[in-house]
Amino acid sequence: MIYGLSDEQKMIVDTVRSFVENEIYPHEDMVERTGEVPHELAAEIKRKTKELGFYACNFPESVGGAGLNHVEFALVERELGRGSMALTHFFGRPQNILMACQGEQIERYLMPAVRGERMDALAMTEPGAGSDVRGMKCSARRDGGDWVVNGTKHFISGADHADFIIVFIATGEDQTPKGPKKRITAFLVDRGTPGFTIRDGYKSVSHRGYKNMILEFDDCRLPDAQVLGEVDGGFDVMNTWLYATRLTVAAFCVGRARRVFDHALEYAVQREQFGQQIAKFQGVSFQIADMITEIDAADLLTLAAADRLDKSLPANREIASAKLYASEMLARVTDTTLQIHGGMGLMDDYPIERFWRDARVERIWDGTSEIQRHIISRDLFRPLGA
Repeated sequence: MIYGLSDEQKMIVDTVRSFVENEIYPHEDMVERTGEVPHELAAEIKRKTKELGFYACNFPESVGGAGLNHVEFALVERELGRGSMALTHFFGRPQNILMACQGEQIERYLMPAVRGERMDALAMTEPGAGSDVRGMKCSARRDGGDWVVNGTKHFISGADHADFIIVFIATGEDQTPKGPKKRITAFLVDRGTPGFTIRDGYKSVSHRGYKNMILEFDDCRLPDAQVLGEVDGGFDVMNTWLYATRLTVAAFCVGRARRVFDHALEYAVQREQFGQQIAKFQGVSFQIADMITEIDAADLLTLAAADRLDKSLPANREIASAKLYASEMLARVTDTTLQIHGGMGLMDDYPIERFWRDARVERIWDGTSEIQRHIISRDLFRPLGA
């Protein structure tokens, strides 16, 4: 269990928080207003991140990353959670699933991603397959020595800037006593591949400027060299490398909640009604007390789950608990902060309404709250034979 941070971990927190406050905050209003991150600004953020030595900090030193452990990386994500996701995207945390690259893939995809020369994105979700990954209809069939891919992916974050996409595609189907079961394979797909189109997705109220994209495959041919991992081994690749993505969402939610809480605390002291600070009213002060308690609890849940990963202990349930609690905590904290601000909380003079909108998606992506509850309950019941 984590009760305190080492000096090195405190330095990580201070460094990333300072970066967010000085390099991210000043541009947030512009991104919120335009829904765009200028190319020059994105490049500047990447450059400054590299100068700090934090680009691809989630990768081991053996491939050029900073080699942070899970707790340290959770601290990085927590501090980045304070800032606009559209901007902190360029702080650079490639998908660690790229560690599954083999042979020529290492120099073509893994190393350029770690160096910040190429950006990646991850694609699983489809219009008819969200939580049900095996329900995906985007499929690949053998044709000579290639795979021919047809289908659609949507809600693909970061694909607007990506040079290549890690795409999970159905490559077959097995008949089981419980019905057909699709086999899944991961592919590395370069932007510009014939038959592969990346187009604008839907307009979202959450995280303006951090766009979701639609991927379309129309007889797109991919050679075996583009398979990441083994053919039909997509779930093995997922389980090996994507197990902790929910933890980054939990950490983000904690960081964002702490920034929101700071606004609530400051406003409660500054705002006066009936001749005194509203912080002196029990209705407000008790809400403040509840918020900080929930934030601290989510923080500890998140760091404890990360600590289990660092100790090579089973952590699936703990990660699900952290993601579930932190994302729902953020919703409560943003809503309460808006309530404390009253009508002004809904006005764009303050960033509160933005935080409130942004918070909504955290209970949906990287596994809905319902999926997290399923993971948690299954982990508890399975040893009992239920």
